[in-house]
Amino acid sequence: MKMKWTMLGMVVFFLLSVVMTCCFIWQYRMPKLKTEVIVKQAIVEQMCPLFPEPVPLKHPITSLRVALEKIDVLLRSSVHTTKLPAISAIVVLNDSVLWNGNFGKKNISDPSSSAPNEYTVYRIASLSKIFPTLMLYKLWEDGLVDSLDDPLEKYARNFTIKDPLWKSGRPASSSVRTFGSHFPALTLRRMASQLSGLPRRLRSTNLLWSGDTEAALNVLQDDVLVADPGTKCHYSNVAFSLLANILAQKVTGSDFENWVSDNVLDRLSLEDTGFNLTPAIQRQMAVGVYSNGQPAPLFNLGWYRPAGQMYSTAADMAKLMMALLGANTRNLLRQDTLNTMLTPVFRCHNGYFTNSTGTPWEINEQFGYDVVRKDGDLDGYAATFSLVPRLKLGLVVMMAGVRPADQDLVSQAYSYLIPAVERAFRDTRKTVRPPPNSAPYVGFFTYRNMTFYEIKVDLEGVLVMQQFGPQVDKTVPSKYQTIRLDYLQDRVFRVVFESPYPCKLKVNSASVSLEAQDRQLFNFYLFNKKGLSSGFDSPGLNTYRVTRIAGRPFFTS
Repeated sequence: MKMKWTMLGMVVFFLLSVVMTCCFIWQYRMPKLKTEVIVKQAIVEQMCPLFPEPVPLKHPITSLRVALEKIDVLLRSSVHTTKLPAISAIVVLNDSVLWNGNFGKKNISDPSSSAPNEYTVYRIASLSKIFPTLMLYKLWEDGLVDSLDDPLEKYARNFTIKDPLWKSGRPASSSVRTFGSHFPALTLRRMASQLSGLPRRLRSTNLLWSGDTEAALNVLQDDVLVADPGTKCHYSNVAFSLLANILAQKVTGSDFENWVSDNVLDRLSLEDTGFNLTPAIQRQMAVGVYSNGQPAPLFNLGWYRPAGQMYSTAADMAKLMMALLGANTRNLLRQDTLNTMLTPVFRCHNGYFTNSTGTPWEINEQFGYDVVRKDGDLDGYAATFSLVPRLKLGLVVMMAGVRPADQDLVSQAYSYLIPAVERAFRDTRKTVRPPPNSAPYVGFFTYRNMTFYEIKVDLEGVLVMQQFGPQVDKTVPSKYQTIRLDYLQDRVFRVVFESPYPCKLKVNSASVSLEAQDRQLFNFYLFNKKGLSSGFDSPGLNTYRVTRIAGRPFFTS
């Protein structure tokens, strides 16, 4: 009997084992439920202003100091005893020099040579092209040139060149073309922005060619445009030499170099900038070298002098940067003219060496800012003149030797500089000016009984406006309901938001642009017999007749 129970237990255990094994296999082979981790995507709110307003800064500023120290290390480490023995650089912010750096030796062949300084002379090569452009804009501003888009033939009647790319197949110049029968025209602006389509150099010439403008026009008669004007970026020294010499002869009746000396160099006190490499200037110069360390000859360019002959110093280029940023007291050009000169003209094709072209700039973008620059390279020397107009920032780098091929020193410098300057502007509290008398503006106002405003005065006498009302209170966060008003002139104020603020506020299914409201103008009405303004307009917001009311309204739910 005992044996039978033992045998029965063994059978039961065996069957149980089989069942458990089958269950395990079945469970293993079942389709698995996919485990999904749901991650809520954080909505990153874009904050404004996208570009902070340049304001006076109170130094020292740690972020700026760190950025300038990095630029110092960058340029110091770029000096090479053979192929790049000397570098001078200056950073300007609005009307001030932020930093000045000089590295290496003026003459690497002389063991006793001193380091360069901000008054050391370098050839600036194609930075020379800035000066024919300044001439064009000055003549236009003074009314001596009718339009930047005047065709070249208006000033050079005998200009002609083959244009096989134009569908008519006729020569690209005639007296009829001047009046617009042929488009696109070869305009003065296009000549100054590498959009002329003219060849880089005259056929069978080099930079030493000693012909005159009449001879150049004769050579062009049997040459061809490489692109229809205004359709493609193409670098041309011919365009700038032609522009400078024709404007000088036909418009000013003078010599180009004399005009530049009288109207630019003397006016801005650019005492160490010019065209002629006299013995006195050569003694001030850093010695330019080729990549093998051999000194480069100081040859004079011929007819191409306006496109690349000039020399200068870092100190003089700093003065020019300040003038183009609109900070120089002896303004060379009006602010609206400067704005036009610093605006990109054309987006270049992928094969060109810069993203956009301007007059006469190469323009690329860094951190959302246009970096407007002009590079120049000529035997033994290299230079870059650059501006970030939105930040009132400038950097010039001048080199005796060969520009480093493996690194863009200027772009690298701006990778330190732009974030630091932008942060400094954002961190600086905006100056808001009080009106001479705040009483006429204080009180309650409404726009169509939909939105209501209360204007009060803070401890500094500045007007503070608070929006309120049923709709505003429900949809707009309280910290964005209050703005300050900056007094500009008689009854005119500018809206000032405390930064940063959301570029757009979501209001139910719609959105409100705070960025569009920032810096808008409020024009208050004339004061009544009680000495109060009865309301105001905001033309930039297309808002009119915001009217005064007797007191705070009472709202019922």
